[in-house]
Amino acid sequence: MTFSRRGFLAGLAAAPIAVSAGCALGRSDIAASGPRPLPIPPLADSTVGADGVRNFRLTLAPGTAEILPGKRTPTWGLNGPYLGPTLRARRGETVAFQVRNDLPEPTTVHWHGMRVPARMDGGPHQTIATGGTWAPSWTIEQQAATLWYHPHPHGGTEKHVYRGLAGFFLIDDDAADALDLPNDYGVDDIPLVIQDRRFTADGALDESDPTDIGLLGDTIVTNGIAGAYFRARTSRIRLRLLNGSSGRLYNLGFADNREFQVVGTDGGLLPKPVPLNRIQLSPGERAEIVVPVQAGDQVMLRALPIENRGDMDAAEAREFGFDDSFDILQVRGAASVRTAAVVPDSLIPRVAIPTAGAAANRRFELQWFQINKLQMDMNRIDFTVAADSTEVWTVRNADNWPHNFHVHDVQFQITEIDGAAPPPVLAGWKDTVYTEPGSIYTLVMRFSEHTDPTYPYMYHCHLLLHEDHGMMGQFLVLGPGQQPAPMQMPMSHGGHG
Repeated sequence: MTFSRRGFLAGLAAAPIAVSAGCALGRSDIAASGPRPLPIPPLADSTVGADGVRNFRLTLAPGTAEILPGKRTPTWGLNGPYLGPTLRARRGETVAFQVRNDLPEPTTVHWHGMRVPARMDGGPHQTIATGGTWAPSWTIEQQAATLWYHPHPHGGTEKHVYRGLAGFFLIDDDAADALDLPNDYGVDDIPLVIQDRRFTADGALDESDPTDIGLLGDTIVTNGIAGAYFRARTSRIRLRLLNGSSGRLYNLGFADNREFQVVGTDGGLLPKPVPLNRIQLSPGERAEIVVPVQAGDQVMLRALPIENRGDMDAAEAREFGFDDSFDILQVRGAASVRTAAVVPDSLIPRVAIPTAGAAANRRFELQWFQINKLQMDMNRIDFTVAADSTEVWTVRNADNWPHNFHVHDVQFQITEIDGAAPPPVLAGWKDTVYTEPGSIYTLVMRFSEHTDPTYPYMYHCHLLLHEDHGMMGQFLVLGPGQQPAPMQMPMSHGGHG
């Protein structure tokens, strides 16, 4: 069944959106009060039992936070009023969680970028009821990387993330530890979640009037506050950048155009550093950059207009925030900074996944709120994948809207963009890739041994409104002789909560 764009969007117009009355605060309100020190998400407490398992506890609950200076905003958070603690574990460790939901509605917790059994993935099939507890456990089987966790309830992901449910999940390993990169958490190794928000006059989150790519804010919130600065005490700092926004893209660079070294992307460290003065991140993407700092510096990390727009006209680019600029974080060099080691010339060698003899070649077309002209159906398995196999996926953005593409349980390699090799910054492991309107991306991925005939993995656009409106599909990973036995869910198509 096919639809016209006008008819398709008209059918969605009746979808209920939570509305908060009031007008948005401009950035001048923040500037007038002066910048505040950047909060560093605390490292989550954990205990290691006699069995060697590292145990964490997370509680999701409502709260209030001073996102804007002098105003209290009703929020949701994990082990706190807004955002969550940084989870940290090592490759080879088994981790276990007790996740309690004290929110007024069901939700989930998804481990974005993690290779994890499907029943532990935290997608829309692992709903935690209000007052309920979920207890996933798995062994970490991937290299050091900057991952994150966030909710994934079907039809409600944007709202739950917008209200504050997100946090970092850092994986360590011996190979990364051996490199002389900044690694003192909160001192020269800084997690940075960048989000855009809009507020009512009384400081509440304004969830009204989304664009075709979701809620776009006029205020940047960095690690949970607007108007942040960080005081650097070393000559190099490592920023672990996460685009935690619902639909906004960021083209990040420093106001003085200084060069930084990109050392890692979604799935871990690159083979070698990539010198840049701009890096673009779409929602869900991460990058690790090492930035030089001098004593007495005062330089602003900024979000600048998006440069590559593909098949998008000027009016759409404005609607989607592509012309916007924002201050993200002021970096201040202390009066005296300790000299840090130079960035190594080589980091972590990348072993290319061979595409010859791939078990399957699949094609995905992204348009409106559909993939391959289908909306998500919780009771439809779109295809099955053989465990421990390689597949090549070709993804085309057939729209004049921005989209990206995220796959659960894998880190993939980008082999081609419009028939050419990807730039060096996209040469590492990725789980989310921005798809420019009109362009074609070829991805190669190897699936793990995590088989499950009942619980599926997701693939979807990570612009959260698009995901909520059904731009998502699901697949099962099966072992030899296994037959699909998917669970039946009460909701069979995309919600819009």
